[in-house]
Amino acid sequence: MHHLLQPPTVPAKLLYAFARPALFSLDPESAHNLTLPALRRAAALGLTSLLGKTPADPRTVMGISFPNPVGLAAGLDKDGAYIDGLAALGFGSIEVGTVTPRAQAGNPKPRMFRLPAANAIINRMGFNNGGVDAFVANVQASRFYQERQGVLGLNIGKNADTPIERAAEDYLHCLQKVYPYASYVTVNISSPNTKNLRQLQGASELDALLSQLKQAQQKLADQYQRYVPIALKIAPDIDAEQIKTIADALLRHKIDGVIATNTTISRDAVRGLQHENEAGGLSGAPVLALSTSVVRQLHGELGDALPIIGVGGIFSGADAQAKMAAGASLVQLYSGLIYRGPALVRECAAALREQD
Repeated sequence: MHHLLQPPTVPAKLLYAFARPALFSLDPESAHNLTLPALRRAAALGLTSLLGKTPADPRTVMGISFPNPVGLAAGLDKDGAYIDGLAALGFGSIEVGTVTPRAQAGNPKPRMFRLPAANAIINRMGFNNGGVDAFVANVQASRFYQERQGVLGLNIGKNADTPIERAAEDYLHCLQKVYPYASYVTVNISSPNTKNLRQLQGASELDALLSQLKQAQQKLADQYQRYVPIALKIAPDIDAEQIKTIADALLRHKIDGVIATNTTISRDAVRGLQHENEAGGLSGAPVLALSTSVVRQLHGELGDALPIIGVGGIFSGADAQAKMAAGASLVQLYSGLIYRGPALVRECAAALREQD
């Protein structure tokens, strides 16, 4: 009789096929603000278990055991307020943020635009978040953190009104605050929506920042008797020379990983589409080739000395496989989740399990 008590799994594709038209009828930020609380409620009621489990496929990266290689990229849950709901979708890791030292409203609305013909999104959110103290409180309140259910990445940035020459102070402040609660910490120097932020990818700026972060990491590791890896998140809009500069700096400062890539400021792939001229970062399918090329070039420079997390434009299991073939050790999803729904997590996990 026991099997009768088990609820049948409902194909996630089917559920999302019903939900997507309603969500896409709303403006993107409203849909986002509706979906995450609904997901949290569904997870609390146990309804997300109807989607079935993602098969285990453990990978050890940055010294951390990831239950499967498909993670959630930062940006979807900037305040860490929906960790439990997102974790219920079967990800191998959840990355939340970007968080800044002080709360900030971000850019004026509208600031997020769908380009459905290209399976793309343009956003200029501008690190809207409630500040690092509220963020840490949210992380601590999650069952995911309390019960050590899985891998939690905490993504840190700088406030918009902090002068770029004082950016390191913001990163160090956030690192100190989030360190005790993170499985790993991501340093985001690649959003196009905070003025001059990408300057930090330049040789001298990057050297100075990484040197200070590494010193702080070592002190914090002693203080908490636990080493928390640091990953650097970079932009796709960099040339071969910049990739070499970044790779050299990562190795020299013994940074633990690199996330490639953030959104692009290029519009080549969406010419002629509505919203193509909106300012901000372009994500989704048009970024796939660009970000995979950065992964490939980075891997050429780094070899296996430092792991790469591949993110950008993954809309299918085959896309995830392409990222890994280019040299990534893990992948992350964001825009694909908006367009394809939660079924994409299991599809990618299954494809990467087969690829091994």
